[in-house]
Amino acid sequence: MSKSPREYPDYPIAGVGVVVWKDASVLLIRRGRPPREGEWSLPGGRQKLGETTRQTAIREIREEAGIEIAVGHLLDVIDSVIPDGDGRIRYHYTLVDFDAEWQAGEARPGGDAAAIEWADPADLARYHLWDETLRIIALSAELRETLV
Repeated sequence: MSKSPREYPDYPIAGVGVVVWKDASVLLIRRGRPPREGEWSLPGGRQKLGETTRQTAIREIREEAGIEIAVGHLLDVIDSVIPDGDGRIRYHYTLVDFDAEWQAGEARPGGDAAAIEWADPADLARYHLWDETLRIIALSAELRETLV
């Protein structure tokens, strides 16, 4: 079995995640590829050469969810370092997370997304999200409350 070009990297890979809001719901995707394949997460993906992080956010949401967004605030930068059983670094992502508002389109899974849902933030426990994902969603919700 050959390894993915993202496995055992020589340097961290820059990725962008987005907390997309539509009214009081947040967009979640079920990941279709490693790492965390099959798990629910925020939509997003790898930054391309020459692309700003905000451009990455817009492109990734368009590819994974088929919707248009308005990118808002930078929420945080997270290091996702996942070792293998021998302690070697199997994945290393530097994740830049933004919040955004839905603008147009009907959400449907595409790209790396195997499934997609608009979730009630009060019901996130059923998705078994990564602790950092829950923290970022809460941070975004808190920010939205202070700006109202």
